Amino acid sequence: MTVAFWCVLIALFLPYLCIGIAKFSGGKFGLRQNHDPRAFLATLDGFAKRAHSAQLNSFEVTPAFAAAVIIAHIAGNAELVTINVLAVLFITSRLLYIICYLADWAVLRSLVWFVGMALIVSLFVVSA
Repeated sequence: MTVAFWCVLIALFLPYLCIGIAKFSGGKFGLRQNHDPRAFLATLDGFAKRAHSAQLNSFEVTPAFAAAVIIAHIAGNAELVTINVLAVLFITSRLLYIICYLADWAVLRSLVWFVGMALIVSLFVVSA
């Protein structure tokens, strides 16, 4: 299993890190809220709401990243080390993105998001 494939696994779990932060940062989540967690999440504000938003964005971008890694491996035109480095950089960008979202650094968050998307595109380009 390559480093890039392990990065896909990490990317799959990053949204759950975010939702854990969203649910438990305010100390209001418990068994009662677990009966309808989506309704609970809709009531969040501030830091917890930003964590939930980071979770949603993480779910949105992960399929594109996974597809890019798989396609890069299948195409076989890129060096494995290049694919691995791009994948690690993507995970790094996602962690920075989550930090920026939680800290409410909107402009920096958007710049980091663009870097992550450029890394996904890069996986396709190096495979062409």
